[in-house]
Amino acid sequence: MIIAKEISKVKENVREWKKQGLSIGLVPTMGYLHEGHASLIKKAREENDRVIVSDFVNPIQFGPKEDLATYPRDFDADCRLCESIGADLIFNPEPCEMYEDDFHSYVGVNTLSEGLCGKSRPIHFNGVCTVVTKLFNITEADRAYFGQKDAQQLAIVRRMVRDLNYNIQIVGCPIIREADGLAKSSRNTYLSENERQKATILHKALEQGEKMVRDGETDANKILKTVRDIIESEPLAKVDYVEIVDWNELQKVDKIDGPILMAVAVYIGKVRLIDNFIVENSIVIEMV
Repeated sequence: MIIAKEISKVKENVREWKKQGLSIGLVPTMGYLHEGHASLIKKAREENDRVIVSDFVNPIQFGPKEDLATYPRDFDADCRLCESIGADLIFNPEPCEMYEDDFHSYVGVNTLSEGLCGKSRPIHFNGVCTVVTKLFNITEADRAYFGQKDAQQLAIVRRMVRDLNYNIQIVGCPIIREADGLAKSSRNTYLSENERQKATILHKALEQGEKMVRDGETDANKILKTVRDIIESEPLAKVDYVEIVDWNELQKVDKIDGPILMAVAVYIGKVRLIDNFIVENSIVIEMV
């Protein structure tokens, strides 16, 4: 497996692979890889001749009071995981390699980025879109793989690719969960043992929301109240948002009559966790 710190080294390998007519899969990550990331890399391995994993804690998607400095990192472990699965190249640049001192160009997707996590993290998705755009240009990937846990991110990247005519396929992959249902996340490491146990309230609440959808409930506000009440029954939980939005535009809906995303963001102590399920064509496609 190739370890690249410089953009030029990635491009050098990409040129060689393209000359050979090989397809390239990209898995963008911020490192501290877990089973969720591994599932994306495995999917990319199945569908492409070469796989690039970016391992970069992107500073421009963090707000001034967010956890950039303390975000968990373990590059040696990341390399071992990537190599064991069969990644061909891991791209681990320094921030100065991605953003020069006079960097002024940003990419954003209006409307889709304004609700849900965008309310409390107003610069976040511009940072995501900008770094993803750079990674697309650097790697010339044929496909890029994103987890559904960050559903708003997935929807935004898909819209950006459509709107800007990128010649790349965006592949969404299912949420990977712990045995008790908690969605895998690098931020789970911030939870104390007691907080980790209490964090399962997110999955329990969404399970009930899913059941209501499966049973034919179409009143979004009724489902939202049930889910919120379950979460708020846990004293350690503080709701950031509980929302049902249409899956295409990420705008709130009152009635479920098309593809929807039900998403929650909840603080367990000081740790902000997100989770969701998606309904397409009246079928719940997550919450397994």
